[in-house]
Amino acid sequence: MKFIVWLIRVLVFVLLLVLALANTQMATLNFLAGYAWQAPLILIGLAFFVVGLLAGLVSAVPSMVRLRMENGRLKRELRAARETPVVKEEPPMPPLI
Repeated sequence: MKFIVWLIRVLVFVLLLVLALANTQMATLNFLAGYAWQAPLILIGLAFFVVGLLAGLVSAVPSMVRLRMENGRLKRELRAARETPVVKEEPPMPPLI
């Protein structure tokens, strides 16, 4: 199974490498206020990929922090529950008539 996973990884890498080598022509990216960036097309695509990756990571940070805090709270509650002694209650006696 590991062989198949590595084979797929190598195939994806080779495919992306061929794509990068095929898109080396210059492209111009025009920003607001007259700014322009001229770079190879694959470099512009890579820059947008990195910006998207960073935006996704930054948007995931609040939920990760919240989950870590909840995990710590639940661990403290579990530790407190394990430390409290268990009291076994006997069932009530049936009524005597």
